[in-house]
Amino acid sequence: MKHRELYSNLTTLPPLFIRLDGRTFHRFAERWRLESPFDERFSEAMAAVSAGLISDSGLSPDLAYTFSDEISLYFSRLPFNGRVEKLDSVSASFTASALTIGMKSEEPVSFDARIVHVTPELAVEYLVNRQGEAWRNHLNAYCQNSLMQEGMSRKEAAARLKGLPSREMHELMFSRGFNLGGTPAWQRRGVLVYKRLYPVRGFNPKTGEMVESSRHGVVVNRDLPVFASPEGRALLSTVIQSP
Repeated sequence: MKHRELYSNLTTLPPLFIRLDGRTFHRFAERWRLESPFDERFSEAMAAVSAGLISDSGLSPDLAYTFSDEISLYFSRLPFNGRVEKLDSVSASFTASALTIGMKSEEPVSFDARIVHVTPELAVEYLVNRQGEAWRNHLNAYCQNSLMQEGMSRKEAAARLKGLPSREMHELMFSRGFNLGGTPAWQRRGVLVYKRLYPVRGFNPKTGEMVESSRHGVVVNRDLPVFASPEGRALLSTVIQSP
């Protein structure tokens, strides 16, 4: 029956992103009583899941970028011989399980997964694009929350904001005495989780000498620059590896 398994032999090559998106998370926001428009506990849980994807899942991506209920994983090398079914199913299932545990949820959550092919250069542009989406999500979340506090339903607030340019969203909040540029960086720019080599000194019992070596650690950066800026591109160039 092996020949009846659709796509079991479909493989892909690095570099690529796997983008994970939470399904129907507006329901969980209510059940978990998350603060609106942003909940730091949830953001920290997503960052912890991202770190686990790098260090504990067996997938070993180079980095993870997360905002809202989305995680993007970058791979310069692939596990499972690049089998698409395995990459998508393992990444989505690990993410769902880890977040269910991390949020102490009584109901399991689920994620979908898709593969995005890139080059190392396009990987930078991909992250610039996703950070732009994080910024738009940030604007919309604050504006929608403000309108709902003034009496609009969620549906009415969404209709009011549909197609509204970023500048007008800024003005909407500024007219209410709130500067969107002063919110925490993780809300505006997302969170980047990545591997970093650390120098380690230790005693070598065979030679009787102190020696230096390197060890991988995982960094969680919640104070990101704008990726499109020279500073942001410099940061990405240090964490995006070529195959």
